Amino acid sequence: MKISAVTVGPFEENCYLVLDDRTGAAALVDPGDDPARIVAMAERAGASPSVVWLTHAHLDHIGAVQGVRRRWPGIPVVLHPADRELYAHAAMAAQQYGVPFEQPDPADGSYADGDVVRLGSLSFRVWHVPGHAPGHVALVGHGAVLGGDCLFAGSVGRTDLPLCDPAAFVQSLERLLTLDDATVVFAGHGPQTTIGRERSGNPFLTGAVRISGAPRAVGVAPRGPEEPGNVRRGDRVE
Repeated sequence: MKISAVTVGPFEENCYLVLDDRTGAAALVDPGDDPARIVAMAERAGASPSVVWLTHAHLDHIGAVQGVRRRWPGIPVVLHPADRELYAHAAMAAQQYGVPFEQPDPADGSYADGDVVRLGSLSFRVWHVPGHAPGHVALVGHGAVLGGDCLFAGSVGRTDLPLCDPAAFVQSLERLLTLDDATVVFAGHGPQTTIGRERSGNPFLTGAVRISGAPRAVGVAPRGPEEPGNVRRGDRVE
């Protein structure tokens, strides 16, 4: 497995290309802006993505969906149904921020907590991790988590936006902390990190800083085997 990234748009959002280097199958995760740069990333890798996986539907994560569809007609876009409202009103949100935006056509498919999405020989478990957005998901597998805007290097996602739920967000972060320390976090913004690094040093996870609006601090969740996503021999997490 190889994961590539390009940072796009005024919100500096990370769009990821997940490539199964055994079969050549590829997926795009959160094409947020600058579709030409996203297409170029895929073409440099020799990939023709067969699906778009959205972690959530904030405008900075879906702004290039239509451009991607023009390049690869018929490519399905998958979204958790609880984020359909955000998706449908993303252009209105963009107007409030004063940024250009192309409203995408409706998503083609949906996933739910516990689903398994497959890409060639790869498979990822879908975790519903609401709080930053009602339909936010993380994709867990192969020693990695494509975590959207839940967990960042040294920080966490916002909880002061419309439809945020700080209490649910605390629970979602605690769920992510059940992953193995070596799990690589591919975040929606900023550099990649690991669960262990954030467990020990992220002030929002250590209890040093409380999440805005949350009724309690994030607890220290026990590490367990729920979804370790062990790296297979030959996988490359980059």
